[in-house]
Amino acid sequence: MKIQFMYVSFTKILVFTILFSTVVFAQERKKTVEDTLVFKQKYGLRLGADISKLARSFADDNYTGFELMGDYRLTKKIYLAGEIGNEERTIINEVLSNTTKGSYFKGGIDINLYKNWLDMENLIYSGFRVGASTYNQTLNSFNVYNVNNQYWNEQFSAEVGEEFKGLTAVWAEIQMGFKAEVLNNLYAGFNVQLKALVVENEPDNYENLYIPGFNRTFDSGRFGSGFGFNVSYLIPIFKKDKIVIQEKEVE
Repeated sequence: MKIQFMYVSFTKILVFTILFSTVVFAQERKKTVEDTLVFKQKYGLRLGADISKLARSFADDNYTGFELMGDYRLTKKIYLAGEIGNEERTIINEVLSNTTKGSYFKGGIDINLYKNWLDMENLIYSGFRVGASTYNQTLNSFNVYNVNNQYWNEQFSAEVGEEFKGLTAVWAEIQMGFKAEVLNNLYAGFNVQLKALVVENEPDNYENLYIPGFNRTFDSGRFGSGFGFNVSYLIPIFKKDKIVIQEKEVE
């Protein structure tokens, strides 16, 4: 009985050893090799428009504007980028009515922070712009309240129509946004903008209430913000190889 037990134990150990050796040998036979894949990346000019400004022009009676945008791919991650537009904005409050009308241009670079998978060409980017605007500002009317008779809400109103021409402003701008390819060469995107006013030309005894391209100014502050929804189309000019190296196990 004891001999039979020893025989069974020895058989189990032998079978386990053979199986373990087989698995180890099979694993040793597998090796890792590199597989090289080549994809064509498009380089060209992307042109589009900010559809949020067009939508606002239809929805807001005190605003009219449009913006055209474009970028050109320089390297794998760097793009030359810029925007050009025109805006007219009327600000009406309890004190005054003011209309600003003018054009602007912004130029700079975008850096793609997103590592695309295989042949995808989407962007999550950070960008820098220098913006310049030339515009006219018209003081349509203003109200003067009698502070000594506020109970009867006594006020003096004047229709002025005084126009200040040839105003200019320059600012620096940081953008963060994305552009996603929804159809072949067709992109939809969104961005947010943080702006810092560098220099502006103000009217005598007055101040700029709105700067085209920069947006609203508050209490002579030098910082502004904005956002945009855009649709653009890529015009491919040439292509470059994108090499992707993948590792896989073979026997």
